[in-house]
Amino acid sequence: MNWAALSTAEPDLAATVEHRFGAFTHHTLATLRRDGSPRTSGIEVRFVGGELWLGMMPDSLKALDLLRDPRFALQANPGAGTDMGGGDVRVSGRAVEVGDDDPAKAGYVKEVEPPEPFHLFRTELTEVTRTCVEDEKYLVVQVWKPGAPVRTLKRT
Repeated sequence: MNWAALSTAEPDLAATVEHRFGAFTHHTLATLRRDGSPRTSGIEVRFVGGELWLGMMPDSLKALDLLRDPRFALQANPGAGTDMGGGDVRVSGRAVEVGDDDPAKAGYVKEVEPPEPFHLFRTELTEVTRTCVEDEKYLVVQVWKPGAPVRTLKRT
């Protein structure tokens, strides 16, 4: 399940998540180290051609983590202070490396013009979550998983 599929199935949630990631350049990526413990790293992400892309320096620890175990969690930068401006958003899934000879990588390079060489990963989504406050009264959690509609939980 890629970003285009989420955008088609749940356009409002996808637009909100893209907006939150677009508000700031740097976000937080969680990967798994060789021993299974978590590693968090800063990362820039891009939404290009219906995909959520993760680009990183060659042989960076986060890239090596993903090559060994593709599971990841990605959290949008919440910004300064306590204003979450659209809520807290997180994306989880698996990262699949795109080879240098793949036309998708050439398209990404043309669009983004990243410093080369670099690792490029296409994301396969397993969960997208948005948490926000509504009417200054309710904590609202929206959870989307492939094959199901968005589930919304409200708490006071």
